[in-house]
Amino acid sequence: MIYHPAILSLLTASTIISMMVLFAGWKGLLILRCWDLKSGSELQLQMERSTYLVSTILAYILFFHLISLFLYIFTADDLHSMFVGAMCAAGSLNANRFGYPVLMLKIVTCICAGVWLIINHADSQGYDYPLIKPKYAFLLVLVPLIIGETSLQFLYFAGLKPQVITSCCGSLFSAGAGTLSSDLAALPRVPMEAALVAVLAITCLGGILFLKTGKGGYFFAAASTLLFFIAMAALVSFISIYVYELPTHHCPFCILHREYGYVGYPLYAALLGAGIAGMGAGALMPARQQASMANVVPGIQRKLVATSVALYLLFGLVTAYLIATSALKF
Repeated sequence: MIYHPAILSLLTASTIISMMVLFAGWKGLLILRCWDLKSGSELQLQMERSTYLVSTILAYILFFHLISLFLYIFTADDLHSMFVGAMCAAGSLNANRFGYPVLMLKIVTCICAGVWLIINHADSQGYDYPLIKPKYAFLLVLVPLIIGETSLQFLYFAGLKPQVITSCCGSLFSAGAGTLSSDLAALPRVPMEAALVAVLAITCLGGILFLKTGKGGYFFAAASTLLFFIAMAALVSFISIYVYELPTHHCPFCILHREYGYVGYPLYAALLGAGIAGMGAGALMPARQQASMANVVPGIQRKLVATSVALYLLFGLVTAYLIATSALKF
């Protein structure tokens, strides 16, 4: 099964990404130890030249890493027909013990990669590399996560056995199963609806306040992060049941299928983009104190906040449409 074209593509891409971030991490370690912009040494000049190349390569590599999250889910979903009992990606990911940890780790690394890309973009706007040490320190945190994800992903695909009988999404995401997925499915519908609407409103108001006054960046980032997790839980708790028009079907993967209009893809893409933009706006707050960034960062943050608010509103509007047009009524 490891010779499946999509699996080979994922493993090859992940290996290349891991090698590149490992190389970039080594360069970053050198920069953290030896960087001195006031120095005219040969080592300093070499580091200044190499950082352009490394940052450019990482920008492309990490952008593809973001896309690989959706490719991983698509591949897992495509493989479900090879396993007895699987109806979607939920069953494929449960075919061995590595499937879901890889998915969780991919979400974490994609968010971190997105925030790194934002910091790197802001750093490129400064004339004195103001964020070079923070961004490479952050990269050193990202390196073991990506390498760990690549390793687990290989173990997942290498360990897939077609003869394995796995669980369907109905049993995995059913209340009372004693797992994280079942706990999410068991979350009460009405309180979750209220929480989603309330936090969405707070986040949007925080975004409007920041766009008007430039204040409250940390508050918006915190609200945006909270909304990201609540929205993910809401997809399992109540949004999915309106899509399927079944009060007991809480699977977050079947909404990626054709019969449901592939509605899961825009929902997940909007959530990921909104979360990264919101967290990125908060990550740039300390840079406002840098002299070379004082006139640059606020403009970048306004774009990030506006993007985050727009994507969260898109998520909310699509959700409202799904609920309004669903035949499932309470």
